[in-house]
Amino acid sequence: MARSTRETERKYAVPEADTSWLPDLAGAGPVASVADQGARELDAVYYDSDDLRLTRTRASLRRRTGGTDAGWHLKLPLPGDSREEIQASLTSSEDVPEELRCLTLSRTRGAALRPVVRIRSSRSLHHLLDAEGDVLAELSMDEVSAEALVDDEGRMTWTEMEVELVQGGDPALLDSVEKVLRKHGLDRSQSPSKVSHALTEATSLLHRAPDARADVVPGTAGRHVLAYTDRLVDALMDLDPAVRRDTPDSVHRMRTTTRRLRGCLRSYRSVFDREVTDPLRRDLKWLANELGVERDHEVLRDRLTSKVRELSGELVLGPVEARLKAWDVARRTEARRRTLDALASPRYLNLLNGLKSLTEAPPLRPSKAAAKPEKVFGKVLRKEYRRLAGRMEPALATAPGPERDTAIHDARKAAKRLRYAAEAARPVLGKPARRLGKRVKAVQRVSGAQHDSVVTRDALRRLAVSAHAAGEPGFTWGILYGQEEAAATVRERQLPEVWSKARAAARKKALRS
Repeated sequence: MARSTRETERKYAVPEADTSWLPDLAGAGPVASVADQGARELDAVYYDSDDLRLTRTRASLRRRTGGTDAGWHLKLPLPGDSREEIQASLTSSEDVPEELRCLTLSRTRGAALRPVVRIRSSRSLHHLLDAEGDVLAELSMDEVSAEALVDDEGRMTWTEMEVELVQGGDPALLDSVEKVLRKHGLDRSQSPSKVSHALTEATSLLHRAPDARADVVPGTAGRHVLAYTDRLVDALMDLDPAVRRDTPDSVHRMRTTTRRLRGCLRSYRSVFDREVTDPLRRDLKWLANELGVERDHEVLRDRLTSKVRELSGELVLGPVEARLKAWDVARRTEARRRTLDALASPRYLNLLNGLKSLTEAPPLRPSKAAAKPEKVFGKVLRKEYRRLAGRMEPALATAPGPERDTAIHDARKAAKRLRYAAEAARPVLGKPARRLGKRVKAVQRVSGAQHDSVVTRDALRRLAVSAHAAGEPGFTWGILYGQEEAAATVRERQLPEVWSKARAAARKKALRS
């Protein structure tokens, strides 16, 4: 089983190869002293695809021997100076462990991994200590020798310094240390990792290729839409490993990202060649539906568990918690399997390749992509608003009951689509788009709460039927059903007010012109 840690570090280029030299860091923030920890010899072989798909996305995978952390290390970028390091035990085999291979799939898109560079480091290690003698960070001076195993098999050497915080360390310490290092002539390394440094200098594989997007003029509608899609595609790629490892809230965030991306391709479809993007939209809808099974169960489980725990003891009759737990285990196992099956499917791999092509060689329609962004984005928001209004007004006029529940749910989906379109438009339309998005989000939230109550009542009825068949009391399930029914009524009463505010935001001059 792989284990994960978060590392936060900065690298510095050292102009001279004298690893015995070290600036005095006592007094840099809380640093009181520096303790020499001796020398280590490290040997690591880095793996990547032939076209270096991991390195290009600021990730790295290595098999390291020597030091205190020998093993397989997959490093994935996080915001700022941090990375997530996922470690697997060292084995006699030099084949990439299957668990780590799966965690790289969103980046490699199925390409085979093989050794691309060997890096050996002679490391001089020091601990930065506070006044109590506790370790704040590790400082290492590395004499690095790299041998590229691809392209022209170049060789090179360099010296670098790393300052890495201990787990839970204060990032402000890095700023304090950097001030001292800069005074001594040390600047940040231009490469995010040793493997990137080696492959950039020793091979031609990372040299910049001709930009297929060079003709997308800055400030046009096409450029703004692409900026939004780029961010979403990157987010989807980054969330894939988290979903596979079942980290909290990852399925929710990946599903939301998938929906945002699909919504963008749909709302701004006039900018793209639909022969290319329509298949992507279908696959994104499929992925969101597959992820939705697990996410919807998470929401329903948490809601039911919370409601049961809020009841006073005399209102809980029969093995309510045991039945709820058994229901959860059965459904959660199936939902989890469905998520992992989707991520292992050829259809998902095809989607990843399609999204990569979308960002690298976008299928833009020249006339629309070159248009003024205010005109394109404003037209889209007006169209999406009309769609929402065409669903919301009839929904509010429908009598309470299943038909109204369905109508509100359909209006909620239209609200979500308008909200995502407004989100994409914010860099262009500014405050009016931001205000509209905020108001529509409130509509989505209230109508979503009403829909959640509908779904919860259906689950409660099924649980009550199962309890009855087993000879258990249905009293508690009935109380919960009544509570959900009352909550839905409250949300339905709130809906006209939040809709009125969204309607007013949509009528602002900036969105009507």
